[in-house]
Amino acid sequence: MEVWVWTIGSVVVISLISLIGVVTLSLNKTKLRAMLLFMVSFAVGGLFGDAFIHLLPQSFEALGANLKTSLYILLGFFIFFILEKFIRWRHCHIPTSKEHMHPVAALNLIGDGVHNMLDGMIVAGSFAASVPIGIATTLAVILHEIPQEIGDFGILVYSGLPVKKALFFNFLSALTAVAGAIIALVLESRIKGFATYLLPITAGGFLYIGGSDLIPELHKEDHMKISTSVTQLAAIMLGIGIMALLVFIE
Repeated sequence: MEVWVWTIGSVVVISLISLIGVVTLSLNKTKLRAMLLFMVSFAVGGLFGDAFIHLLPQSFEALGANLKTSLYILLGFFIFFILEKFIRWRHCHIPTSKEHMHPVAALNLIGDGVHNMLDGMIVAGSFAASVPIGIATTLAVILHEIPQEIGDFGILVYSGLPVKKALFFNFLSALTAVAGAIIALVLESRIKGFATYLLPITAGGFLYIGGSDLIPELHKEDHMKISTSVTQLAAIMLGIGIMALLVFIE
């Protein structure tokens, strides 16, 4: 019951983040871009920190440092590759414009819904392993969801949806995380060790998102200032540091 409470509470919080897009309406493009670059950097640190400090050590402890565990890590990596390749979902944090087009609203909602469902399963599997790992994974998901949801909101508004409808549909898409969490918890109750195998898969997925989707976003500015690079590095290290501090609650 404790795992269910922690899991459902966490995915509900993650789903509510979909409403953060409305805050961006009061920001100009310069401030929004600066905020997104910082958040993306922070998310990179959070994802890598959770993968290397929490998920991978726990995976090797539970499943052993062997070929099977490595294959599950690769499976997580390629699950998100396939999701991006064939459903056209990806973490892109450049505001939608005529010069930088995004997928149409419906396609974006479908892709994001599938991604959110996987997030829910990831969070559930982490809490089933232990509450501290669940908290760390929830935080990592939140860090990369904030800039992602801001981008999703921008896509919906740019596609012609009114602000209220954009928020509503984005929230509906986010709620698939709750469905994913419930599915994972039910499977864990029926398939012994199911959640354990989600840990290396989650690690692989986080490494893909951080390395393939987020880090390239940090290199897109031409003639980047040294101060910007230093800020990005500091934000990455901050994300890793927070994940390291969470070790003390285990």
